[in-house]
Amino acid sequence: MRRLPPLGAIEAFVQVARLGSVKAAADELALSAPALSRRVQALERFIDKPLFARRHQAMVLNGDGERLLAQIAPVLDALSDAVEAMTSGTEVLRLRLGILPLFASQRLFPRLGELRATHPELHLDIDTAGHGVARLGDGLDAVIALARDIDPTLYAKRLDRNSVYVIGAKSLLEGPNAVTRPEQLSELTALVHRDMPDTFTAWRQSAGLTALEPLAVDHFDSGPLMLEAAAQGLGIAFMHASHFEDANDPRLVRLFDIPVESPYSYWFVCRPRALQQKPVKLFHDWLIATLGEDR
Repeated sequence: MRRLPPLGAIEAFVQVARLGSVKAAADELALSAPALSRRVQALERFIDKPLFARRHQAMVLNGDGERLLAQIAPVLDALSDAVEAMTSGTEVLRLRLGILPLFASQRLFPRLGELRATHPELHLDIDTAGHGVARLGDGLDAVIALARDIDPTLYAKRLDRNSVYVIGAKSLLEGPNAVTRPEQLSELTALVHRDMPDTFTAWRQSAGLTALEPLAVDHFDSGPLMLEAAAQGLGIAFMHASHFEDANDPRLVRLFDIPVESPYSYWFVCRPRALQQKPVKLFHDWLIATLGEDR
């Protein structure tokens, strides 16, 4: 058999070529940047040709690199798929999904029956711990994240666009001191999610009240607990319209009919290579068709 270069060197070359960055490729392969660079250099020594034009913060394929990528990338992907098919079994496909509890309870779980009916072989391991994007490839295959934007080295698909609502207890609209004017927020506590720190600022600017300060700002890392705190009259929550509408809680009302576009969206996020894995691809396609912003 003709001698071949190490498979690790080929995999490193393909990832750098696809992502254009040693750092991004190293993260994808769970290697240090120097270790990944050594693998690419080993392949270049094997074929006795440079494959990249090296720039300050990027690696760009040269002509030889482009020709090599076109020939070996499909073969490497087919090899990966063949190994996955042999190791994952034919009966159960498992996806390790990071997700925020509020999105899970309001938008995903009510539709999981549809997913199971469509893909009975697909099973989800649900992880609601924080910092999901940072744990991609290290315990998580994919994440549904709430963010302004996503690191461009990752694959990301926006799931929605939303408005910021001011949500409070229904009792706030009752009695002689009913809350009917935004200026009255100076006497109330604002409830803000740690993953959405700019919701109050965005709402305040759109309302033309840039100098307005609440009595205090309480931070939460749980959307359900924020809604419950608002229902209990512990403060007013700055959250998304979908959070309010999907909660369908008769104890809650929207205060002030002021349209405010949210700077945050929900995103499906994974590493680019992960999208080629069957469990990730099946869930991604179903999710976008079912809950995506363009559905």
